[in-house]
Amino acid sequence: MTTISPRKRIWGWFFFDWASQPYNTLLLTFIFSPFFSELVGDGAKAQASWGFGIGAAGFFIAVLAPFLGALADTSGNRMRWIWVFSGLYIAGSAMLWTAAPDNFNMYFTLLMFAIGLIGMEFATIFTNAMLPDLGPREEIGRISGNGWAFGYVGGLVTLLIMLAFFAESAQTGKTMIGLDPAFGLDASAREGTRFVGPLTAIWYAVFMIPFFLWVRDPKSARPPKGAVGLALKGLWGTVRKLPQTPSLFSFLGASMFYRDALNGMYFFGGIYATGVLGWSVVNVGVFGIVSIIFGAIFAFLGGKCDVRFGPKPVIRICILVLTFVAVSTVMISRDSVYGVAVAAESNLPDIVFYLLGATIGAAGGVLQAASRTMMVHQANPERMTEAFGIYGLAGKATSFLAPTLIGIVTALTGSQQLGVSPLIGLFLIGLLLLRWAKPEGDRAVWSGSLSS
Repeated sequence: MTTISPRKRIWGWFFFDWASQPYNTLLLTFIFSPFFSELVGDGAKAQASWGFGIGAAGFFIAVLAPFLGALADTSGNRMRWIWVFSGLYIAGSAMLWTAAPDNFNMYFTLLMFAIGLIGMEFATIFTNAMLPDLGPREEIGRISGNGWAFGYVGGLVTLLIMLAFFAESAQTGKTMIGLDPAFGLDASAREGTRFVGPLTAIWYAVFMIPFFLWVRDPKSARPPKGAVGLALKGLWGTVRKLPQTPSLFSFLGASMFYRDALNGMYFFGGIYATGVLGWSVVNVGVFGIVSIIFGAIFAFLGGKCDVRFGPKPVIRICILVLTFVAVSTVMISRDSVYGVAVAAESNLPDIVFYLLGATIGAAGGVLQAASRTMMVHQANPERMTEAFGIYGLAGKATSFLAPTLIGIVTALTGSQQLGVSPLIGLFLIGLLLLRWAKPEGDRAVWSGSLSS
């Protein structure tokens, strides 16, 4: 068997971020979600429905994530699970092609979207768990940040492709650069914009090839007898031990809230801009370009800060910045900015929202990369996939909370602006809980030196 160099393994691992990022960039935020809002036809109803649909998927992920992580640690074959969930990613995203204006089934569309989202989230758990195997502990922050930056570039490339060659304006039928949708796709049936689903699936299938060729699971691929029982036993032991590991417990609690709030920003940014500011899919796409460019640059720089200062201070600063963005979002509409009335034809709301998008991209990318590094410092080295399963649970245990709260508040108030206000509280709760997380985690417990 040909020996794969450590450098090639790292690049193979990077390619998961490159391959999977379009689900976040194209579907969750900048292309499909505003198109979904157009299809529904009512901004508040679309925001509420989107919230309830993503919330249901998040609940399913929360229930299964820690068990699947524990099973992978016990059976010793992460790659098998990545193959399975990659299939869900591809199938779910490809089926979004069926969201046609003249035959739109909102419930079927949300189901397909949820299937792809579940596939992406579960595959991410297993690939994240490979991070400690890629380099020495002091280099993990840099590797994580570079991987996130590489993923942002992949998202940017696909967004540019969609805007230039496929996503047509509902008014003109032309793409951002004035072309008809490529491959003879019918603009009147919105086939160019609908192609975002198949493109996301094809992109993932092609660029996961380097991952599967160059990344190897260091553990044995032969599962022991009773792997399921062993997984459940080990998982229960880890969960039961959480109160004895206060740093891990605190970090999981903090990340549970601040990651949920950040995802809320990603999930609802496109729908919010479409409903509140009246943006088209193309406008939202440009917003996405700005956000992703800043995200890629700052994820790279954040990785360097992570190595120099450690992940905890980096996370804290990012939460403060994103809290400011959440407050600002509630205070921007077509006719006012931070409570100051503006003329109907003013571009100021658009300019401010573009700046907020750049800030979300910059702080969000750094926050996610630094959180991944922080989890490596907190987890038991012998049960890393299980730990990232629980990390996935922490991210998903309340993942239904932000979208569901946004859905409820939007439905009750009929206001998209007030609907996103729960994000402010979620960020602040996360910031408060982070104070008890130690930079190096509960080393004494994992080494067995904790007194009984």
